[in-house]
Formats: sequence, structure tokens, C-alpha cells
Amino acid sequence: MVLIHGLGRTAFSMKRVEWALARENYRVINVSYPSTRLSIEDAARGWLRDILDERTPDRTVKINFVTHSLGGIVLRQYLLDHKIENLGRVVMLAPPNQGSELADKLKGNVLYQLFTGPSGQQLGTDAFSLPKRLGPAGFELGVIAGDRSLNPLFSAWIPGPDDGKVSVQSTKLEGMKDFLLVHHSHTWMAWRKGVADAIIQFLKTSGFVTAEPPNPRPI
Repeated sequence: MVLIHGLGRTAFSMKRVEWALARENYRVINVSYPSTRLSIEDAARGWLRDILDERTPDRTVKINFVTHSLGGIVLRQYLLDHKIENLGRVVMLAPPNQGSELADKLKGNVLYQLFTGPSGQQLGTDAFSLPKRLGPAGFELGVIAGDRSLNPLFSAWIPGPDDGKVSVQSTKLEGMKDFLLVHHSHTWMAWRKGVADAIIQFLKTSGFVTAEPPNPRPI
């Protein structure tokens, strides 16, 4: 089981998911990478390739992935260039699979460039942006999206329901096996028990069950 965190985060941001998976007896690989210093291609062809070569040498064992945000795009880039014969199931949390409207709005901003690095410039929504060039899912994919925002300004720039960083619609990907909408924000989604339960359910069955209460507390 390989976890891939999002832009500007570290492996600690995936710790709740790691602990939940470990309790289910998955062997979890959760390693930080310099997401704000690498392009998406470099993260995929360098860091992720090295992690898989070094930490998953047994090709008879299924390799599952759980990603958050940018991590899903890094994985899609890797799978475009490499075939994993023993690929299992993939769960993506809040992935900008159709690009990010925030990247469109902020890509010329110096502070945005400083804090997000080269990968932040690659996440636009136009037809030539990197996420749009990666194609449909050719693997068993479950996508979890959120519709609670901690940033009203960002949400004002994002069309439709969103999690404060990514619109619900932009998380979806042609070929995905299942989709789940939860009432959580982009930043804290990976720390919610219901999300961890849904991840485990998909990994076991290739489908989600709705684990959210009818009126969850806004996060």
C-alpha cells in the first residue's frame, strides 16, 4: 500500500489513513516528497519510481494506492509512463483530475508560484493542461470528493460545490469505478474516520458505502 500526499504537504498529512490501513494489516509505505520543488513529471519519474523500485520489489504482491490532491495526478502521470503488472486498487481523495480553477486564477501570482512551485503551474483546466492530457482511468479507481470549504474567497472562484480547493466536478475521471461525496474540506479530508472507512471499503470490495451521518458537523 503506497500513500501519496498532496501539494505542500508531508507524509504526516496521511497519517490517519496510514494508521487505519495498518490496523487492517496492510503494509503501508508513507513517505514525504518535495512536492513544491518538483514538476509532476519529475515527482512521478523520479521520486515515485524510486519508491516503487526500492520498497515494492515483490511483483507477486498487489500494490494499492491512496492519494490526496496532487498525489493523484502524480500517480496518473506515473501510470501513463509505466505499467504496474501487479497494480491493485486506487483511492484518490480530492484529486484535481480535470485541473484546478484556483491554478487558472493564481498561476500568475508570485506568492502562488513561490508556495506551489512548478507543479502548481501545471494544474490548469484548459485542454492542454497536464491533468487533461493523462487520459481516463485504466485501473480500479475510487474517487472521494468533499463539499465543505474553509476558504470562502477560493470557493467564490470555483464553480459549483467545492472543498475550498477543488470543485467536486473536477475530481471526477472517466473510467472511475465508484465516486463518493463527503461533507469535509480539502485540507482535513484525510483525517476523517468516515473517509478512512470508505477507503478500506473500496480497497476490499471495489465500491464505497456511505459512511457519513445525515447531518455531519461542518469541517
